[in-house]
Amino acid sequence: MRWRLLRRRLSISSPRMAVRSHLPWPLRWAVVAVMLGFSGALALWAFEFGRGLAGLPGRDLDAQRSQLAEVRQALDAARRDRDQAQSIANSADSLLKAERVTQQKLAEQVRALEAETQMLKADLGFFERLLPAAGEGLSIRGLQIEPAGAGQWRYQLLVMQQGGRSPAEFRGTVELTLGGQRDGKPGAQPAAVFKQALQFRQYRRIDGTLVAPPGVQPRQVQVRVLDEAGAVRATQVQPL
Repeated sequence: MRWRLLRRRLSISSPRMAVRSHLPWPLRWAVVAVMLGFSGALALWAFEFGRGLAGLPGRDLDAQRSQLAEVRQALDAARRDRDQAQSIANSADSLLKAERVTQQKLAEQVRALEAETQMLKADLGFFERLLPAAGEGLSIRGLQIEPAGAGQWRYQLLVMQQGGRSPAEFRGTVELTLGGQRDGKPGAQPAAVFKQALQFRQYRRIDGTLVAPPGVQPRQVQVRVLDEAGAVRATQVQPL
């Protein structure tokens, strides 16, 4: 019997032993509190150390908030200044575009005035050549004839009346006749190729295009001014 009990105690099937501490409960709670405090202090130190490594201040939150508010105010002021400067730049751009449009219009007006001045100068030169000689009566001045193609000529002339500042009104007709050869026969005088009624006091400018009749080879142009009775008051011949 004893042998069986001894073998049971020495074998695997022997009963388990439990070793228990005999520390009192207040001492156990004190140890736990110390461990928790140490762990909290270690965690706080790690947190502050990490903030220091990141370049963030660990304390003085009120000062940080104040600095952040100042930075925001400065940013808002910079944005307002930017918007104001952008508005001024847009206004200046609009004014610049309007100024460019005005300059273009002025340049166009200057070109138009220069062209008109050239035309006036040409007319002035034409009229200067047409200044009448001393005396009274009708005269044909400034007769100009230029070729304008096969069988055509452009003409320009001025009929003037010399009778003081307020001469009497003239009424009559002006005729242009082409003289030359007809069908190879010299001396033939065709009918007038241009005829127009005249009514003026001091001068009348006449221009147009002459067209030779079929079979006529013109050699000269004759201009005649006739009054209402058919009398010739002025005449001029110009070769072609």
